Amino acid sequence: MKKLVSWQLRERFAAALSAMYGAEVPAYTTLVAVTTEVNRDYAAHRPGAERLGSLDRVTAERHGAIRVGTPAELAAVADLFAAFGMYPVGYYDLRDADPPVPVVSTAFRPIDADELARNPFRVFTSMLALRDPRFFDPDLRRRVQAFLARRQLFDPALIDAARVIAADGGCAASTADDFVERAVAAFALSPEPIERAWYDELSRVSAVAADIAGLGSTHLNHLTPRVLDIDELYRRMSARGITMIDKIQGPPRWDGPAVLLRQTSFRALAEPRRFRSADGAVTEGTLRVRFGEVEARGVALTPAGRERYDAAMRAPDPARVWGQHFPSTDAALAAAGLAYYYGGDPSKPVVYEDFLPASAAGIFASNLDRDAQATDTADDSGYTSDWMAGAIDRRIHDPYQLYAALAQEKTA
Repeated sequence: MKKLVSWQLRERFAAALSAMYGAEVPAYTTLVAVTTEVNRDYAAHRPGAERLGSLDRVTAERHGAIRVGTPAELAAVADLFAAFGMYPVGYYDLRDADPPVPVVSTAFRPIDADELARNPFRVFTSMLALRDPRFFDPDLRRRVQAFLARRQLFDPALIDAARVIAADGGCAASTADDFVERAVAAFALSPEPIERAWYDELSRVSAVAADIAGLGSTHLNHLTPRVLDIDELYRRMSARGITMIDKIQGPPRWDGPAVLLRQTSFRALAEPRRFRSADGAVTEGTLRVRFGEVEARGVALTPAGRERYDAAMRAPDPARVWGQHFPSTDAALAAAGLAYYYGGDPSKPVVYEDFLPASAAGIFASNLDRDAQATDTADDSGYTSDWMAGAIDRRIHDPYQLYAALAQEKTA
């Protein structure tokens, strides 16, 4: 009996989600097409273009983003993604970003070099920080908890199957398509009407809170391809008449080694949705929540390198001071212990596989009509990485430890 292992399931899962999202958000299909063009042109004219990943890997690469409301929902996500060889890496607290977003997050992704090379699909997963009194007063918290308790994001049979597949390291080829299809369906946009008054009340706290707790289901918030030249991608998308957000988030463009992550997106589009009013009448309307993000990845920085990055980004104009913080060659980055390279060889950079909280919050804010509103109240919620690990009964992997282990290997 032929068996499909986790990376093969993950490859099918990512491709099927991409097809579904393209049907839901047609501009995403345009984004993927332009990304593919830019990658092909860049690789054809730039020696060493594939030093941060083969053209096949980069072109097929995606990261998704979803949002859930409770620790139980987050634990179910962890069980589901484990079947695809995706594990929680990093803890992100976007409540402290500017502007704040009332969520705490982790990213589910492969962690081994071979698994990343085969298919590096990641899903940035945010959970509503409902216990934070700066966003939710006791009355609203109680009502949100009651709403979330009534919904079921995932079929228990799907999660049971995922646990078995994760334990076995794969499943029979004869059952793989059905499992992937059911997993993808769990993230499809629901046609069910949205309760207008409830959604609007949550929107006054945060558009992200409304997107999480104002609906009876979850969905892909965005699906992100990877591009080798994000500035050229931005130019070509704009030339096609697609409205992009006002800037590229993350490090500035420069002539030295690309580091960490640069991101941008097209503006969230008004999507048709159905709404139910207090009298039960259902009307047609629109929501502007989902957007088309794209990313360019560079070398992973060490803690010392990340300190320099944070210092540079605090400057009024990071591009003007960038060269004061970072040397202009990989050899110098490696010699200074600022970035990770396989076997210490500066010609073999370890790709940054994770996310930047400030950039994520910036993307969110650029695509929303209203920022989150936080009151001047002490935060006694207790959200931490250790709290999240306990809530989902899984280790939250430290990205730096993973990069350090990869750097001990001789080849990428």
